[in-house]
Amino acid sequence: MVHKYPPRLKILSEKEREEIGSKLNEQFGVKKIPGIIVQKGEEKLFLFQGSFDKNQINELEQTIPVERVGIYFAKIVAGENKIRLSIEGSQILKNQITKNIFELNESQLDDWMKGRELNIQTGKRDFLVMKYKDNFLGTGKASEEKISNFIPKNRRLKDKSI
Repeated sequence: MVHKYPPRLKILSEKEREEIGSKLNEQFGVKKIPGIIVQKGEEKLFLFQGSFDKNQINELEQTIPVERVGIYFAKIVAGENKIRLSIEGSQILKNQITKNIFELNESQLDDWMKGRELNIQTGKRDFLVMKYKDNFLGTGKASEEKISNFIPKNRRLKDKSI
């Protein structure tokens, strides 16, 4: 007996994919998204680069409940009509990112990886890809006075001075 499960994942249409690609190009200079984009909920985007095609993913989801497909690579920030890259998203696209990069120094790197905001005036009010040397470390949100940090608590470096 085959169960029919309600779809929890949405494979983006070509038009929706182009919209995401256009935003990534405008924000970060990204030219090509390598894989299938799958949306979960209203905002989470996953990038699938495996051997299944769209039909096989849909068929699989009809057979068993699928929590997610691929790697969480970005979030749609609806109120701002922007895309925020995850740590993995910034790493997957690192060879294409040419805009809105913030280069961290060593002390900023330590604060950033511990989940702290950076009290820096960048002159920008946008999402910035955080970079230290050749390492891409996700996205921060620049405002007039600071860069906000989105590193999840469970992925932050622990502060050993406490």
